[in-house]
Amino acid sequence: MGKRTALLLAALLGLAVLVVRVPLMAAQAPAAPQGIEVCAACHEDMAAAFKKTPHVRSGQGCEGCHGDGKAHAAAGGGKGTIRSFKTLAAADASAVCMTCHNKGVQKHWVGSMHDSRSVSCVTCHNPHPQGAAPKALLAKPQFELCTGCHLQKKAALMRSSHMPMREGKVVCTSCHNPHGTPFPRMLNQVSVNQNCYSCHAEKRGPFLWEHAPVRENCVNCHDAHGTVNDYLLKAKLPVLCIQCHNGFAGGGMGNAHAARDRYALNQSCMNCHLAIHGSMHPRGNTFKR
Repeated sequence: MGKRTALLLAALLGLAVLVVRVPLMAAQAPAAPQGIEVCAACHEDMAAAFKKTPHVRSGQGCEGCHGDGKAHAAAGGGKGTIRSFKTLAAADASAVCMTCHNKGVQKHWVGSMHDSRSVSCVTCHNPHPQGAAPKALLAKPQFELCTGCHLQKKAALMRSSHMPMREGKVVCTSCHNPHGTPFPRMLNQVSVNQNCYSCHAEKRGPFLWEHAPVRENCVNCHDAHGTVNDYLLKAKLPVLCIQCHNGFAGGGMGNAHAARDRYALNQSCMNCHLAIHGSMHPRGNTFKR
């Protein structure tokens, strides 16, 4: 057999194998998904809203979250023929979302404070928003959403001295990750102080003279959400300082100086102790410079 004849036979054999395999592959292919257009026949508003969200780029369509819609479409709708988030338990609803959102800021969701309290993803997020899709598909503005449950923090934020959330300068997620973190109170950083230093870098130090309660925890003196005292202080001066420095005025509660002393104007310890967070001055051991 010549070389050309052998090559021709090999080519014909390969073509025959391809012709046989194509029908077999077509027969084994899974059924095509119903698609957004099929869902839109009944759920027109939701389908239109879905197309405006980042989810549409996933290519999974409605069935990516709601499951196979063939039986639902064939039955003309009806409960029990498709996955409905209105009837799912919180953990089951979140499990659907976690099939994709299991990385980044959501990676600590399972077992987090919100997850363990039966808060689900759809409690805060709306995958079918009306109008323009908001950031992170939040069901409400973040301040309204968080304070809807955390009423005590809402009350604190309404006080005269408060974290500037009402003014829109910071949001809850500036300090906390609602999806969970390995750190206390779902903080973004490893500790309260590290969280505070992300904005108040000048308080980080290192200082030659350190104020022990400041180095330990900022919330020893400050309420992070709001108080009725200046600078978010938990108590007015000098009462706040006397809670630790109570050896003045004969060993009892009182001021470091007499009420009419010229050094005690306005009765504030910080009239003299200006560098209360720490001092770099060689003679700053009393935080006066």
